[in-house]
Amino acid sequence: MDQCEECSYFVYDEEYEEYYCEADMDEDDYGRLISQERASCPFFRDGDEYKVVRHQM
Repeated sequence: MDQCEECSYFVYDEEYEEYYCEADMDEDDYGRLISQERASCPFFRDGDEYKVVRHQM
């Protein structure tokens, strides 16, 4: 599974009928993101809303 599919920035656009990343990044950030070979996205935000609650239990 792709990391983007679990990210809360990964949203569905009904008009274009496709998913896209709505992380707030400028052209420089995007350029660095696609030019680097890294295992994880620096903008990744876990979409699991209950993770903090489970940690507190």
